[in-house]
Amino acid sequence: MSFAELDHLCRRLEALDHAQSMLGVDEAVNMPDGGGEKRAEAMSALASMAHEMATAPQIAGWIGAAEQEDLDHAQKAAVAEFKRAYINRTCLSSDFVARQVNARMRCEQLWRTLRARNDWKDFLPTFENVVSLAREEAARRAEVLKLSPYDAMVEQYDPGSRTAEITRVFTDLKAFLKGFIPEALEAQARRRAAHPLKPFAGPFPAEKQKALGLELMTAVGFDFHHGRLDVSHHPFCGGVPSDVRMTTRYRTDEFLSSLMGILHETGHGLYEQNLPHDLAHWPSAKARGMAMHESQSLLQEMQLSRRPEFWAFVLPKARDILGLEGVSADDVLAHVHRVERGFIRVDADEATYPLHVILRFEIEQELVTGKLMPADVPEVWNAKMQDYLGLSTAGNYKDGPMQDVHWPSGAFGYFPSYTLGAMMAAQQWAAVERAVPDAAAQVARGDFSAINGWRKENIWSKASTLSTPEIMRQATGEPLNARHFEAHLKARYLG
Repeated sequence: MSFAELDHLCRRLEALDHAQSMLGVDEAVNMPDGGGEKRAEAMSALASMAHEMATAPQIAGWIGAAEQEDLDHAQKAAVAEFKRAYINRTCLSSDFVARQVNARMRCEQLWRTLRARNDWKDFLPTFENVVSLAREEAARRAEVLKLSPYDAMVEQYDPGSRTAEITRVFTDLKAFLKGFIPEALEAQARRRAAHPLKPFAGPFPAEKQKALGLELMTAVGFDFHHGRLDVSHHPFCGGVPSDVRMTTRYRTDEFLSSLMGILHETGHGLYEQNLPHDLAHWPSAKARGMAMHESQSLLQEMQLSRRPEFWAFVLPKARDILGLEGVSADDVLAHVHRVERGFIRVDADEATYPLHVILRFEIEQELVTGKLMPADVPEVWNAKMQDYLGLSTAGNYKDGPMQDVHWPSGAFGYFPSYTLGAMMAAQQWAAVERAVPDAAAQVARGDFSAINGWRKENIWSKASTLSTPEIMRQATGEPLNARHFEAHLKARYLG
């Protein structure tokens, strides 16, 4: 039975993916600098092994035969998703995958050192190699998938998303934000004139910030029997569904950036932990692309964790753990709802954040297609930052094109997912409020069971059995509609 062959293969691939994921987490969290070269070799070898196993010639026959077998609905979904993944995998040779993984890891390791030094010159040659390989990957994929090179890359992160539609949505959103942000800043100035921003008295020791983060992660539903929280250069959620690894970074002069980062990554973690357990080795039981993943992290962070009701629940805990005395929920909200033009994407507020993403989306398209050379990225980056956010990054590489891990690690086509996810999160929250009319009151009590129940039924349990547009349509009753996001921003920052 060909389906049985595919099922056995999926279990073996799941085991290799587990090993690669954990080595990747350890590399970012625990590995000493001197371990980088051998770690790159080990992960390159594993990636090559997994690729060879997943692209063996006989698999095409198994897929074709399985499609003719008498399968149930779940099995048919698994075969369909495996077929899509197989076609994408066979675009690349095992030798190419090994070369690319090695180059990406070396570039990422170098980035960690050179970003702190603001050293674009020494970073550039290694980055040029990664871009060259990304262009080669895009060309190989485009030929097989019959897509444009950049669409072929986006397909790896968000199956079904296309540049033309993303560009249309982002062009409208960019125009909206360019008008909205000055309005939001004016409204914020009026509020601050009446009620000045209250500084919080630090320092806030990292261990106390972690204690608060762990308590809130537990409250919103994270399962520490199958996950943990660590520290890394760049916050992320990794590992596997049965062992979710999350990281953050701490600043002792303030606590909100770390806490919001923890809650953001917890949204990712909840999605992973609540995917179908029994069928975890099937591709149809994996998360449905990065836009959907971002919708879960942003629903947790932006729609839930920056609400007044959430801080009514959190503030007593913050007082106990951090010693945050004489601070009201309104004082905290003035900080977490702050709109400010800044250099750093991961520290940006939800109003300016999409402009950071659109900038990267526009640049990486031209990098992949060859219209832009890596050496010219800082100049283009600076011009767009001045146009979109009124800030100059001339000579400031660490806060400009060197600030993200994505390009050093070869993740071209990923960035659109962040803002698509923000739009999806706003639309999902509107659906939650229709389904759970007292959702806000439940949040104030620290009760997230009904909200998580809606997410599990409508998003988490669907995994990759449906396309992103179909999951959204079934969950919210309509296709992706950016007006929900725009209405959310207006209500929060102008209302």
